Amino acid sequence: MTRPKVLITRHMPEPVLDRANKSFDVILNPVDTPYAPDQMIAMSSQVDAIFACHSEVFTKSVVDALDPRVKIVACYSVGTDHCDLAAFVRRGIILTNTPDVLSDATAEIALLLMLGAARRAVEGDRMVRAGTWQSWAPFFMNGKEVTGGRLGIIGLGRIGQAMARNARGLNMEIHYHNRRRLTADQEQGAVFHDNLDSLLAVSDFLSLHCPASEKTKGLMNRARFSQLPDGAVFVNAARGSLVDEDALLEALQSGKLAAAGLDCFVNEPGGNPAFSAFDNIFMLPHIGSSTDRTRTNMGFRALDNLDAFFAGKPPKDCVTS
Repeated sequence: MTRPKVLITRHMPEPVLDRANKSFDVILNPVDTPYAPDQMIAMSSQVDAIFACHSEVFTKSVVDALDPRVKIVACYSVGTDHCDLAAFVRRGIILTNTPDVLSDATAEIALLLMLGAARRAVEGDRMVRAGTWQSWAPFFMNGKEVTGGRLGIIGLGRIGQAMARNARGLNMEIHYHNRRRLTADQEQGAVFHDNLDSLLAVSDFLSLHCPASEKTKGLMNRARFSQLPDGAVFVNAARGSLVDEDALLEALQSGKLAAAGLDCFVNEPGGNPAFSAFDNIFMLPHIGSSTDRTRTNMGFRALDNLDAFFAGKPPKDCVTS
């Protein structure tokens, strides 16, 4: 029996490649850089499936040009904002993602961002490295205490719930806004807000965990930053497109925000050069899921979806059908 051919677009952890090679005829990207659209289209005639990362962008024009041989694209990410979902539906190409397995790792980064921003980690690190730490005083490096604070979460899904669980360890009071209210078991005592305005008003700390879409693009703008309590701390470990970055800078410059912790940016890779002038912005290069265990489990989840599809079963994590 002929085995399905699968294109894997980036270098993967060895356990993922070992498993893939047991089930499929694998074509690997010889260099660990994203495929350009024309490369992706050209390669599609050679394979039955594409195992793709968030670094590969599937616009309408790319999806429309994929060879009819391709029946499924398994994304190595939970977010699918790099994919034109409507185009996949029109072409009848299955699209899957990798939920669940990266929730804890991403929530860890969100917690790190919140703590690092609130407790002036960037400024302190620079001071020690530069050898300028030479004194102590009662007001030296005083930051914003996180323990016992009120945390607002936009998007209490899998990652948001993991963030809430971590924050409860700091005795934080959890508030959230969702498209729908969760069950009591899922809320674990969190306070539901049916509108964003009421959530922002009580969020001394605000963390984004909602998906990126046309509806949520620029969700945090000037008006919404202005609704936060003075001296709030803002965290984004979701997607850069959720934030109007000029509005964020204005909120930091005015003192409306005490600090921000960011793992994602409108422009990636690279980020926003203007942010580097601010010691009260704690930044990371979009590494929310970057642990060995999580990156391996993401690969296994993508392969689970491919295995199911080629066995004639519905993939567990089907985003389109």
